[in-house]
Amino acid sequence: MRAALFRRHGGPEVMEVGELPDPVPGPGEALVRVRAAALNHIDVWIRRGLPALKVSFPHVPGGDVCGVVAALGPGAQGVKDGVKEGDRVVVNPGLSCGRCHKCLSGEDNLCPDYRLFGEHGWGGQAELLPVPVTNLVPAPPGPTDEELAAVPIAGLTAWQMLVDKARVQPGETVLVLAAGSGVGVFALQIAKLRGARVIAAASSDDKLARARALGADETIRYGVDSTAADLVPALRAMARRGVDVIVDHTGAPTLPSLVKACAKGGRIVTCGATAGHDAAVDLRYVFWRQISLLGSTMAPKGRLFLLLTLLADGRLRSVVHQVLPLEQVADAHRILETRQVFGKVVLRL
Repeated sequence: MRAALFRRHGGPEVMEVGELPDPVPGPGEALVRVRAAALNHIDVWIRRGLPALKVSFPHVPGGDVCGVVAALGPGAQGVKDGVKEGDRVVVNPGLSCGRCHKCLSGEDNLCPDYRLFGEHGWGGQAELLPVPVTNLVPAPPGPTDEELAAVPIAGLTAWQMLVDKARVQPGETVLVLAAGSGVGVFALQIAKLRGARVIAAASSDDKLARARALGADETIRYGVDSTAADLVPALRAMARRGVDVIVDHTGAPTLPSLVKACAKGGRIVTCGATAGHDAAVDLRYVFWRQISLLGSTMAPKGRLFLLLTLLADGRLRSVVHQVLPLEQVADAHRILETRQVFGKVVLRL
């Protein structure tokens, strides 16, 4: 099979398309013929190299996949109703043991053995991917393969941040930082679905215009080096009593500002630290205003069924910035690194 892979850590130039042996589905697995695979920033970080995450070379990235069931492994028939050869499916990117207390309580993303396709093992930026049948979700008929591939990681992350963690309520004010990111575009829409007033923050006028088209009520232009001196006054002008919920994955440069911009009883929910992880926080604001700082990683598998239903019903939009053929995977990485992307970059196979 053809696969996007890298044989050493480095810049986009280390990405190549090579030939690898066709995988064989194991017990309880389906072999998915991949049609579309979306990129995430984790693909960039793994390609560059992470001290705490060792990968074997060659490594195939990619956790967001839409494809067709090509074959079923031993014991896979009948494990999940409706899964048969030829079915179009979306791959649930999270893997867990399936036996521990967290898994059996519907919190599989808290499993001690939790991992992601393309991060802790080979991913789906390849022609074929073996997947446990329990990780397959039937694809709704309307959206394209590329639109479906853009949903899982970003959509699941945004849903847990806003609904499961922050518990956004109608009428609350929600600030979405990096509103043009994959997580940002879903967070904006989910907040609107929950009846919130949304302030979208992004680094360019073009991204802000697109955010308004997605439903943002107000917008703020900011950069990754924003501080309390430039971000907080703009937020206070828009939300005089403060912001109820803040969605962030930028990290250290903005967190001090966010704490000061939060309303009493407000919640800051974070799923990453793309611009830095070592943040200084004035704890006086945290305890006096009774602010909650919430960490979030992915979401339980079952949430993907709901996200795809909302997508099929037109209540959520999958935003695809650009589609490239697999052979241009290095260019896809370069595009993602420019941070000029609004939505997702997707590879077509």
